[in-house]
Amino acid sequence: MADVVNTTYKAYLPDPIDPELGQMAYLIRKIRKQMQPEEVDISGITNKVDLLLDQSVEGFEIHEPEEGKKIYDLSQIDFDLLKDKYEKGRKKIQIDNLKDSVEQKIEAMIKKNRTRMNFRDRYAEVLEKYNDGSISLDDVFKKLVELSKELNEEEHRYVREELDSEQELTVYDLLSKPDMKLTKAEIKQVKSVARQLFKTLMNEKMVLDWTKKQQTRAGVKLTIKNMLDELPQAYSKDIYEQKCDSVYNFVYEMDLKQ
Repeated sequence: MADVVNTTYKAYLPDPIDPELGQMAYLIRKIRKQMQPEEVDISGITNKVDLLLDQSVEGFEIHEPEEGKKIYDLSQIDFDLLKDKYEKGRKKIQIDNLKDSVEQKIEAMIKKNRTRMNFRDRYAEVLEKYNDGSISLDDVFKKLVELSKELNEEEHRYVREELDSEQELTVYDLLSKPDMKLTKAEIKQVKSVARQLFKTLMNEKMVLDWTKKQQTRAGVKLTIKNMLDELPQAYSKDIYEQKCDSVYNFVYEMDLKQ
């Protein structure tokens, strides 16, 4: 149960957590650590056991030298070859390598676009089932491969959406998610607003150190409000205000990361 708390706690990061809940999570993790001695690293032994099991089931084979964990570039993976290597090798090690790669990819993509949090939720669900053994290794591997492929598609979705960059896609996603029921014509209009808004901000308003000056911050806010006023009628006043805040927060954080 403490492991579930720990997994859930980490899944919320880096979003802010209610102080009372955060304190409770800290105490649970602290108590668990005191009750259960720190685990000894026996990965070397388990790897040898895995190797012996492989040999006993499949016959003697010469395996690649142990190189520790690998981080895959998901965009460069040949998934057919990866599946073949998984089926012929030590499954748990291949899963751990892929798992770490997927996690890093998700976190990097969320930093660029906060609307991708659903990928983190899906990964956390797979991880929880993997840790508690409720699904087989084959099912875990299959789900991780499916998630990897979707991440690769998501990384280039801005092209399919006929936008010029991931940043424009982020503005469009902030304006259209979640649950905005838009017609095809309205979607086209929102994309046009996102495209023009981002170009205007980058070319005219987001000057050097604009976040440090009240006047330039106000200018960026005003530009966002004026250009988002071109959104379809489906956007109520409250939704419009929320979208203005979301877009401003995005461009503000984007500038700080550069």
